[in-house]
Amino acid sequence: MPFPCYLAMTAAEIQCHQSLPAQVAWMACHFSPYGLGLSNCPHILPEGSMVIVNDRTPVFMHSPEIIARQLGEIVEEFQCSRVLLDFQRPGSEETSRITDAICTSLSCPVGVSDLYAKDLDCPVFLPPPPLHISLECHIAPWKHREIWLEAAMDTEEITVTESGSQFTLCQDVLSQYPHLDSQLHCHYCIDKNEDAVVFTLHRTLEDLEELAQEAEQMGISQFIGLYQELGEE
Repeated sequence: MPFPCYLAMTAAEIQCHQSLPAQVAWMACHFSPYGLGLSNCPHILPEGSMVIVNDRTPVFMHSPEIIARQLGEIVEEFQCSRVLLDFQRPGSEETSRITDAICTSLSCPVGVSDLYAKDLDCPVFLPPPPLHISLECHIAPWKHREIWLEAAMDTEEITVTESGSQFTLCQDVLSQYPHLDSQLHCHYCIDKNEDAVVFTLHRTLEDLEELAQEAEQMGISQFIGLYQELGEE
C-alpha cells in the first residue's frame, strides 16, 4: 500500500498468500450462533495484526465476560497490536455492555465504531467520508478523539432534479471520470438528460492516497481497508 493501512483479510486469504501485507487485520470474529462467545476466531495471524469483531451475526444473550476473555487470549497468543469493534447494528444495550467489557479489559488499543464509541474513552472508527462531504466535516463531531478511518474506493451517484437531490452509493461501472475535485479527493463525470443531471463521483487509489495524506495531517492515526479492494493495488 502507498500509505500505512491495515488490510482486512479472511482466513482463506491469509492461508493462500505466502507474502502478506505489512499490516493485516483478521476479518472477522462474530457473535457465535451456538454459544455465548465469539466464533471464527483466528488460528493463524502474523504478530502485530489487528483483530476485527463485527456484529454480522446479531448479538443475543452473549456473555461480555466470555467475549472479553476470548479476545484477551487472542491478543496475547498472536501479539496483536489492536482490536477493532466494527459494530453496525445500532441501539443494542447488549452490544454496549460487550463493548465496554472489551475496552476495559484488553491490554491493546480498541477502536469502536461511531455507533458505540460516544461514551467510551477509546479510538472511534469512522466509515469513509461520503464523496460529497469533506473530510474535515466528516470527522468534525469526533475531532477531539483518536480516529481510525475506513479506506475505500467508493462510487456515488448524485441525481439532481426539480424536486431535489438523491445520493446513492453504487458500483463503479464507468471507465472515465474526466473531472477532479481536489478538496473532496474524488473524480467525477456529469450526465444530463431532460429530467435530471447525474453526477457520478469515484475515489481512485490516487484520490485515496491524497485523502490519507490530509487525514494524517488532521491527526487520524489508523486506516483500515479491504484486502480484496486495496491489497492488489
